[in-house]
Amino acid sequence: MTVITCTDDLRRLARRRIPRAIFDYVDGGSYDELTLTANRRDLDAIRLRQRVMVDVSGRNMACTIAGSSAAMPVVIAPTGLAGLVHARGEVLAAQAADAAGVPFCLSTVSICSIEEVAAAAVRPFWFQLYLMKDRDFVASLIARAAAAQCAALVVTVDLPVTGQRHRDLKNGLSVPPRLTLGNLLDMATKPAWGLRLLAGRRFTFGNLDGHIPPQPRGTSMAHWIMGQFQPAIGWDDIAWIKSLWPGKLVIKGVTDPDDARAAIDAGADAIVVSNHGGRQLDSGPSSIAALPGVVAAVKGRADILFDGGVRSGQDVLKALALGASATMVGRAFLYGLGADGRRGVDAVLRVIRQELDISMALTGTRDVAEAGARTLFTD
Repeated sequence: MTVITCTDDLRRLARRRIPRAIFDYVDGGSYDELTLTANRRDLDAIRLRQRVMVDVSGRNMACTIAGSSAAMPVVIAPTGLAGLVHARGEVLAAQAADAAGVPFCLSTVSICSIEEVAAAAVRPFWFQLYLMKDRDFVASLIARAAAAQCAALVVTVDLPVTGQRHRDLKNGLSVPPRLTLGNLLDMATKPAWGLRLLAGRRFTFGNLDGHIPPQPRGTSMAHWIMGQFQPAIGWDDIAWIKSLWPGKLVIKGVTDPDDARAAIDAGADAIVVSNHGGRQLDSGPSSIAALPGVVAAVKGRADILFDGGVRSGQDVLKALALGASATMVGRAFLYGLGADGRRGVDAVLRVIRQELDISMALTGTRDVAEAGARTLFTD
């Protein structure tokens, strides 16, 4: 593999090595992608405060995130279709997370199932849940996550309906992949990707196998799934989930202080400040702009995770300085997966760890728990 110095190196490799429809699914956002762009722009605008003559010889990045021990304040975020980015992608990412000592969160709409990941993982992983119309099926997913001894249940609440993603529509993205002439020609230029996928024999949503009814000709499983998201939801549904789930409960998709308070009142052990990677409401605030308001509203009553544009150790430190307990990494790990499978995800986590360690040293931060307002440069 090319010498990797940053996650953007992996993004460029992934763009060359996986089909355009899959890359655009990973890379894109909803509508005009204004929120997607803001996630990165606003993180880039934050400046770190350099400090000198501070003994930083004993730096510590270890922490506890929603009850899970971690070697650094990073969680691999739940992302759909990782198993199409690279064959058995979810299993490979879970193994990379195990090796790095950080939590891995599996998506409801993963290609590999809960049971497949559990058979390959060493550490207990997290499971992300969507509230769908079929509550019996939702209950069965919760039971399967409990049987797999998942360490936390992450309930995503910012998807009552799906935001339109122009790139996916134009590319004809579907699951299984639609074999149009354009897609076939593009896939033919990525033979290694296709051969791995064929060898893995996984082209469907593993957690939903046996539940999705046969689809009309010309439609895909993804079309059925989009119709299952539930607009008639409320905080009472969280109480129902808590009645079924014995472990830590994390609410993901909160950017508003009022919603943060409601999540805590509903029994959340942790909150993820997230705008779904800019893939839902466009023209909403960036996740980093929303973070301080949520931190102020929660007042230390729960862990706060940050998700939205994290590509580097500097980004992690900025989020910690603004009150997050840890960050989630989504697109960056998928870039690594698309670039070089398990080794690519290892590289992402290694780069982020090294950058965080050096940034801590240069800001005089000896422990991730010390990051705060003093870590940031202000005029």
